[in-house]
Amino acid sequence: MAEAHPLEDEQMVQQQFDELLERCEAVCKSEEDYERIRQAFYFANEAHRGVKRHSGEPYITHPLAVARIVAVEIGLGVKSVMAALLHDVVEDTDYTVEDIEHRFGAEVATMVDGLTKLEGAFAQDTSKQAENFKKMLLTLSDDIRVCLIKIADRLHNMRTLGSMPKHKQMKIASETIYLFAPLAHRLGLYAIKTEFENLSLKYRFPDEYNQIQQKLADTEPQRLQFIEKFNPPIIEKLKENQIEFEISGRVKSVYSIWKKMKRKQVSFEEIYDLFAIRIVFKPSPLIPEKSQCWHVYSLVTDIYKPKPDRIRDWVNIPKANGYEALHCTVMGPEGIWAEVQIRSERMDEIAERGFAAHWKYKLGGRASGDEVQNDGELDRWLAQLREALNHPSEDAVEFMDNFKLNLQVSEIVVFTPSGEAKTMPKGATVLDFAYEIHSKIGNRAIGAKVNYKITPLYAEIHSGDQIEILTSQNASPQVEWLEHITTAKARGHIKQYLKRESENNIVRGQELFETEMKKLGVPLQARVFRKVLPAYHSSNKDEFYSKLGAGIIRLDGLDKILKQNAASKLIKYWTLQIANPFKFLGGGSSDGEEAAEREEATRYVMAACCNPIPGDEVVGFKMDDGRVEVHKKNCHKAVKLSAQYGDRIVPAKWSSEKVMSYLAVIEVRGIDRVGILYDLSKIITGELNVNIRELHIHSHDGIFEGTISLYVRSSEDLKMIMEQVKAVKGIEKVNRTEASMVD
Repeated sequence: MAEAHPLEDEQMVQQQFDELLERCEAVCKSEEDYERIRQAFYFANEAHRGVKRHSGEPYITHPLAVARIVAVEIGLGVKSVMAALLHDVVEDTDYTVEDIEHRFGAEVATMVDGLTKLEGAFAQDTSKQAENFKKMLLTLSDDIRVCLIKIADRLHNMRTLGSMPKHKQMKIASETIYLFAPLAHRLGLYAIKTEFENLSLKYRFPDEYNQIQQKLADTEPQRLQFIEKFNPPIIEKLKENQIEFEISGRVKSVYSIWKKMKRKQVSFEEIYDLFAIRIVFKPSPLIPEKSQCWHVYSLVTDIYKPKPDRIRDWVNIPKANGYEALHCTVMGPEGIWAEVQIRSERMDEIAERGFAAHWKYKLGGRASGDEVQNDGELDRWLAQLREALNHPSEDAVEFMDNFKLNLQVSEIVVFTPSGEAKTMPKGATVLDFAYEIHSKIGNRAIGAKVNYKITPLYAEIHSGDQIEILTSQNASPQVEWLEHITTAKARGHIKQYLKRESENNIVRGQELFETEMKKLGVPLQARVFRKVLPAYHSSNKDEFYSKLGAGIIRLDGLDKILKQNAASKLIKYWTLQIANPFKFLGGGSSDGEEAAEREEATRYVMAACCNPIPGDEVVGFKMDDGRVEVHKKNCHKAVKLSAQYGDRIVPAKWSSEKVMSYLAVIEVRGIDRVGILYDLSKIITGELNVNIRELHIHSHDGIFEGTISLYVRSSEDLKMIMEQVKAVKGIEKVNRTEASMVD
């Protein structure tokens, strides 16, 4: 890339700033507002002078772009635009937060401080990424604008990610899909959330992204043809009823299509709901918006028959991120189902710009966005968030994971016995609901009456359920409860209780053990624990004391254990050695480096969560013990690790140097018949000469389902095997089991 002339750079920067001022017309109410933005720009421009981005542009172009997103795409006000312009000054220059406060006031300085990454040393076992997230998230409940500006900052970084090295792209894209996309969705920024998802997919799986993009382009003529048939009757009907409106077709995002293809194991051609028809109407001031939504719905369903189970009423019960709309699926021309979304202009702006638009309407149409007010769902969510952040864990990674639970946006509405509505995440259990009522109720819960029927604690609850929690004074939280909850609130209270109990048990267990050892006259030495810990299946002293204090183990026979031979009774059940199937991306190496690489070959292990095999796109993560754990790129754990420990990413790819077998699992489903198992075995082991490790088949109502674990050499081999299996008479579906997808 040819280096730009300084004069050309200055002209480009000035042009971008002039464009920013033009776009700030909606948020600037006086010449004084414009002047404050100018002063912030001049200060930031001087502070970053001479610094370049990876793309070669002057660094100030980044704060300018972030400020523009803040003003135009999110709709915040003057102080937020100033903070966006200044957001990297403290982190990247010698200026301090005090300097910002002195020049621009305490409010702007506080926002800049919240946007500044942490400095100083971190413990070796601490994730710097997670620490930075933790600081930013802790400011969220005090001033949500900090988080909105951070989202704008990340959006511009994602838009310009192409200039970064590949491993940085993986780290930043994983952070984005793990935290920023759900955070944007939770704050109602649907357009930004969609762009986050698409850009993350583009850099994580470029081939799949480009394939879907191409197929969308190829099928566009058919969609336009359908819309030309579908829309005219609706347009005519709405005009007859003197409704002012806009109607448009919205294509499903590339990420949504990709996610559905992975989740349902279907091809692009098998996805029927690729787009939706959106009707945005101008409301009459004399009629409630809700009534007008249902009026438009009745006009549409007079023309096209609705699918009863596909009506989504977010008008009467908005989503927790503020989203309001009426969705229905109707039978269109030629027997094709089509989704119709009905919104008012206000609802449409809130759907695209989230809570920033809420504030605008709350303030009577003024778009300052700086007078943050507690409003409806936002206030309720922030209250829940403050409670979840009330006792932040010292472990920043755990803190971040717990926070992510608060970002769930697929929701249900359930009711207390008195009829009070409670919004819960989809998939929540009776236990989650108990803790939603109160921690004391959750800690003593033993079950529930759901719609007047006795229901266990772990049962999933559904929209419309009326739930009465049953409690007992003898009940208390158990470790296994953590496997049956979905909310951060429940997880926090259970962990807090268990930690307190564990500490009490350790103290109690230590006292019991020391008393018993005194009775036996044996001093507490290291050799004692070398005998005792294996005998009681404990990995360390705290675990041993905790089990003893909780009454899980007893000291009967302790004297016999102490008299046993001191030799270790631990059995080494297995060892895992994997030849080096990878080559680091990069140039050649010297003989010494090759020798080191051969030695390092024994340090790779395949992740059990996703079982990667040759041909899969993979990524490695360096673990604390120095080994590299290898995951498929779309493994949920790989995305999580990339978001939390981006500096441990090890670029890797398959090499053809070694021929090995790798374990893969396929699921089969079909019509049950005599000989189906024989035919499957004949194909796999007889004709294809593939070793089957395990085979589980379950038959019911004439249908059989099962899993087959087998050893293959590559993903291409597995694909060929699946095609052969699918050709067996009666086999309806063959899928490779995949890691869970990240939402």
